[in-house]
Amino acid sequence: MKCINKKNICLLLLLCTLIFSGCGKTVESVTFSNAYDIYETSKKYQLISTEDTSLHGALPYFASNNCVSDGKDLGTDSTSSYVAGASGVFNLTTKDVLYAQNIYAKMYPASTTKILTAYVALKYGDLNGIYTVSENAADQASDSSVCNLKAGEQLSLQQLLYGLLLRSGNDAAIVIAEGISGDVSSFAELMNKEAKMLGATDSHFVNANGLQDENHYTTVYDLYLIFQAAIQNPTFVDIIHTTEYTVDYLDPNGMSIQQVWTSTNKYLMGTETAPDGITVIGGKTGTTNDAGYCLVLLSNNAAGDQIVSIVMKADCRNNLYYYMNELLRQA
Repeated sequence: MKCINKKNICLLLLLCTLIFSGCGKTVESVTFSNAYDIYETSKKYQLISTEDTSLHGALPYFASNNCVSDGKDLGTDSTSSYVAGASGVFNLTTKDVLYAQNIYAKMYPASTTKILTAYVALKYGDLNGIYTVSENAADQASDSSVCNLKAGEQLSLQQLLYGLLLRSGNDAAIVIAEGISGDVSSFAELMNKEAKMLGATDSHFVNANGLQDENHYTTVYDLYLIFQAAIQNPTFVDIIHTTEYTVDYLDPNGMSIQQVWTSTNKYLMGTETAPDGITVIGGKTGTTNDAGYCLVLLSNNAAGDQIVSIVMKADCRNNLYYYMNELLRQA
């Protein structure tokens, strides 16, 4: 055993006494002039979109109104999940995730992009405002989904939204984008801003119609967040619930033109039947070679709960609806 110097022991005891007594001084509290405030900080970084000061001190957290998932697949063993790249079922009434397959995986949205386009248009546009079709908007590929709009024609925003969501018109999407923001790029910036404010932080959009671009992507969960926000607007729900819409508008010479646009949703058109107990309200389809076959759907289950179901990158149209019916049975 080693000997310990008595002087060192005394010094050690003195040091311990000083530490635990604080040398007899009282510790004073410190107040910071710029202390963290959840409401002000959330506003600063756009984590909330409201200026309502009544929320101060009672700020609702992001997840409080949303279905929340840990990202693990759920229920896929009992379905034909192999026919799609990602999918999910969300009960908006109970705030439960009922089914999950790769819901945070990066996916190309195709024309389901138009859900966000409509959401932004309804937030920033005037339904009665008249928009003129530009050469750029009218110049769409012959094999793409269009409303057959011609340069110089004039339509209201409300009419364009029917063309956007029923006929899935790529030309209508560009007319809306240019009418609200001046050009498609500026409108895409607005789309990204609004998406992030909704919590859709794993998405990025570069156009208003969903035509393929490697920098244009989303996730099942982000689409759920965007769609959930969009259906809070009754006009949006009315449009996606419509099977057929007759539109009258003017050509460049002021002459009347009439078209009939029908929904691309096979449930609404009666060519597909939902499972017993499920009432389909409406939704949005999307298809490109890279995105596959996509469908975002709003339904009510037998209990009257609001259900959002999403399938992305299905391998064919028949499997898209077959698989969607499997998902709806989870509701």
